[in-house]
Amino acid sequence: MQKVSFNNKNSVFFNALKEKVDSYFKLNNIKETGNFKLYLKTIILAVTAISLYTILVFFTPNIWISLIMCTFLGLNLAAIGFNTMHDGAHGSFSTKTWVNEMMGYSLNAMGGSVYLWKYKHNVNHHSFTNIEGMDDDIDIKPWIRVHEDQEKHWYHRFQHVYWVVLYGVTYLLWIFVQDFKKYFTGKVGELPFRKMDTKEHIIFWVSKLLYVLAFLVLPILKIGLVETVIGYSVIAFICGFVIAVVFQLAHIVEDASFEMPSSDNHKVELEWAVHQIQTTANFATKSKFVSWFTGGLNYQVEHHLFPRISHVHYPKISQLVRETCEQFGVTYLEFPTVLSAVRSHVVHLKHVGRS
Repeated sequence: MQKVSFNNKNSVFFNALKEKVDSYFKLNNIKETGNFKLYLKTIILAVTAISLYTILVFFTPNIWISLIMCTFLGLNLAAIGFNTMHDGAHGSFSTKTWVNEMMGYSLNAMGGSVYLWKYKHNVNHHSFTNIEGMDDDIDIKPWIRVHEDQEKHWYHRFQHVYWVVLYGVTYLLWIFVQDFKKYFTGKVGELPFRKMDTKEHIIFWVSKLLYVLAFLVLPILKIGLVETVIGYSVIAFICGFVIAVVFQLAHIVEDASFEMPSSDNHKVELEWAVHQIQTTANFATKSKFVSWFTGGLNYQVEHHLFPRISHVHYPKISQLVRETCEQFGVTYLEFPTVLSAVRSHVVHLKHVGRS
């Protein structure tokens, strides 16, 4: 498939915005990467995850307390993905490359592959947001139809109902099916990625094996098969559901566009930055807890415009983005609460499923 391009010949909007953002960091003499708030959060999340895992496997409480702890471990793993892994994989966690790489590999500890994720997310999703065939994050076929140019099936009429269950199993599909599909085909969506070197091949297989040993084999040996299956299912469902919802609320909502390039030259007649804003939405930016837990992914507009800037700076940057959008007449899409964003997502699924 031919890559899509954007009309960046005269990027007036982004040039004006970038000048403001660069000035903000320069005048305040601060780095674009993470700070002590992010580092402290990383320590808290890591210690909490290790503690929950240790108690569940080696000091297993009664079933009800264990289920509650499994729920919190699922939430905890999602938070590590949103904060530690996400900033690390984007190179925004630290000024030191090795620190970013180490934080990115936290995804491998959770069963994924940061190597493949960087191509899926950093390259495909961030470059070609909401473009069919290019953005692998909107490829939930055949179960979910996210826009009207995708193939329609009869069961899509009910996707606004069954999405809850489907999103809950995405984590299992991701680490046990989709990663292997990408690994063996050498493609993320329709686009090939650079071949892994020997080191990355080893990391891929060793981390997958260690994950299975840590989350399945060892718990089975310590607490039993049935207990492990139930506990692991809760952890995986909660983690997968939360991750899926957060990312879906950023792009699969009402008023977010799914622009298709010209069939002649595969070009989107917008500059890249404006395309990012028109295909992306923020939610619950006034909630400090949501911002803390999601690693600033509720400031998705700012993240798409400046993916190499740590999320700890997004609240300040968002003021500059809003100001520039008003200046150039660009619509800035935001939902005041998580609930309002979820409602919009469901309405969108219902509309696309029946249209």
